Amino acid sequence: MKKQETAPLSFQPKQVTKRLLSVLPDRARDILICRYGLGKDPSRMTLEAIGTTYEITRERVRQIENYAIQTIRKSKQYEKERKTFTELKNVLKSAGGILAEHDLMNLVSRSASVQNHAHFLLVVGEEFTRFKEDDQFHHRWHVDSEIADDIHHALEKLYKNLNDDDIIPESEMIGTFLEHVRSTSEKYKNQEIAKRWLGISKQLDRNPLGEWGRAHSPNINAKGMRDYAYLVLRKHGSPIHFEEVAKAIETLFNKKAHVATTHNELIKDPRFVLVGRGLYALKDWGYVSGVVKDVIRKILQQNGPLSKEEIIDKVMKERYVKENTILVNLQNPRYFKKRTDGRYENAR
Repeated sequence: MKKQETAPLSFQPKQVTKRLLSVLPDRARDILICRYGLGKDPSRMTLEAIGTTYEITRERVRQIENYAIQTIRKSKQYEKERKTFTELKNVLKSAGGILAEHDLMNLVSRSASVQNHAHFLLVVGEEFTRFKEDDQFHHRWHVDSEIADDIHHALEKLYKNLNDDDIIPESEMIGTFLEHVRSTSEKYKNQEIAKRWLGISKQLDRNPLGEWGRAHSPNINAKGMRDYAYLVLRKHGSPIHFEEVAKAIETLFNKKAHVATTHNELIKDPRFVLVGRGLYALKDWGYVSGVVKDVIRKILQQNGPLSKEEIIDKVMKERYVKENTILVNLQNPRYFKKRTDGRYENAR
């Protein structure tokens, strides 16, 4: 995936927060620094940890935090920084008006420390609204409630219209998603913004090949060799030897794949069908499982009596075997019977 570019800021978030914090009493300032990771150590402390440090309750820490933020908002220094908040608002608006918190922070800076300061400015700024994460969505910020509602509803519709096994190319996913985004201004409807909006959802995700689907699907969040192998075969589009599958897993997913282990996983998983010497295909492609004898029986069961030539033609579409192998199997009277008209059928 291409790295997202950062948004150039005309101000330094650390300097702005330093000026804003200067209006507070020492303890209130120190609590905000600890709470939001604004010191030399970017780690954020919990209410409980801060309470233990100051020997006060968790609730008391929360009260001091709220008091400190309100104090900053009412200060003259806050008014002096109005241009800073306007610029930050414009960054969020240009990115789509609503953005997952992690995407917004990465848009502002790659530095964890700078991100903490930018996050604090969002908390203090009165024009910014934060939704906490839930089962459907990540933490997110917005500056336009209408856009936020529209995107939330569009993401819900998109998820409901997908099946667990769906694997959607990114261009198609974006196009379908934007069809659900109706009331939002056309200026926002481009691929980059759409991908950011999709990133708000916890129920949708894309796999390492850039294809989208339901986040819990093994086709999207692969969890083992079998899932990686499935994606390899699907991308290849035709039967492939298990050694090549192992190599492709390492190339595409940067995962160590031992040849023997990969072969064993292919054998165990019903999604894969052995169609030749070491060659595997996806069952989704219509290949029939089983040895040549089983393939012939299933073909005759589906099509009725067939000539030798017709059987060979159909089996060769299912298996990479020699014609003689098919003929040898046809001569087994336990499974097949030659009719008086020369055609073959399954033995009763």
